[in-house]
Amino acid sequence: MNWRYLALLLPGCLVALLCASISYASSDKDLLFYVGTYTRGDSKGIYAFWMDKATGALTSLGLAAETTNPSFLAVDPAGRFLFAVGESNDFNGKPGGAVSAFAINREDGKLTLLNQVSSGGGGPCHVAVDHQGKYVLVANYNGGNVSVFPIGADGKLGDSTAFVQHQGSSVNPGRQAGPHAHGVYVDAGNRVSVVADLGLDQLLLYRLDQAKGTLTANNPPFAAVRPGAGPRHFAFHPSGRFAFVINELDSTVTTFQYEPDHGALKELATVSTLPPDFNGRSFTAEVFVHPSGKFVYGSNRGADNIVIFAVDQTTGALTTVGWEPTQGRTPRNFAIDPSGEYLLAANQDSASIVVFKIDQQSGKLAATGQKADVGSPVCITFVP
Repeated sequence: MNWRYLALLLPGCLVALLCASISYASSDKDLLFYVGTYTRGDSKGIYAFWMDKATGALTSLGLAAETTNPSFLAVDPAGRFLFAVGESNDFNGKPGGAVSAFAINREDGKLTLLNQVSSGGGGPCHVAVDHQGKYVLVANYNGGNVSVFPIGADGKLGDSTAFVQHQGSSVNPGRQAGPHAHGVYVDAGNRVSVVADLGLDQLLLYRLDQAKGTLTANNPPFAAVRPGAGPRHFAFHPSGRFAFVINELDSTVTTFQYEPDHGALKELATVSTLPPDFNGRSFTAEVFVHPSGKFVYGSNRGADNIVIFAVDQTTGALTTVGWEPTQGRTPRNFAIDPSGEYLLAANQDSASIVVFKIDQQSGKLAATGQKADVGSPVCITFVP
């Protein structure tokens, strides 16, 4: 743009305002993040926000893309593309959900749809991108399976390179009559994929072929949690030596020792996520490890809080630090910003994102007073 020419046409104050708005959009003090939602009520899709790194203040950029039930999101390592599941059981008139690829505009947060493909199963509920940005992995809850899709140079998703159907059941007839893949993850070496299957009470382990995008059963092929636990989401410790799974049905977190050379998980201990005096109905949702590796956080829907654990860096053992109410109902997903300074909780049933400051010594959370309104928020994803 020819700013000298523009200055001749417009009053100086207006030029200053235009420059300020452009500067703000690309300010290095702000972090861009997206919120995936269930599209019911006021929600229409994926919403974009800036977060001020100094204060935690949120600025809404509005609707980034209109799409159906983008309940979980993932961004490629370069921060160019965003991928979203479309959590449904029908895609273009055929059984199965959807996976969408979007191009990210870092200036205004808008998303441009690149393409959309079938997820390979009903109710896709989780999506991940491998660490090289070559593949998208999708967990289909109702289908009880996992799919892999290559990412083109233009960000578009190609035809599926892998599809694995889980088989079996567990002890809870209402929730575990069949397989329910609930989360899919890739280890730091980009060689092993872990799929948390709530219906099987198992963490299934697969070798991810970087050249072909295929999944083959690892040896050992899975790690089990106790019957009826219902593993939902999973997180690796930054050291690569430990991992944690949050179990939805019995409100616990199980710690594993991880052996990256063999892709093996060895159970170490299981602890409750709930306060000892809580007697109501509650289910867990999300688990994250702080970037420092010193703390683990988990969300409780029903108790409506975030549980805080300290991590023993030698043994991986968890010690309960406390619980912080999320100031809303049904905290589904939450996110920790890349610097580890803030935790953002998505309260699905009270339509809010609430920002907490993380104490770097204790791991405790303190409300900042910063919040934003979003209809049925499910997932929060920061752009690298």
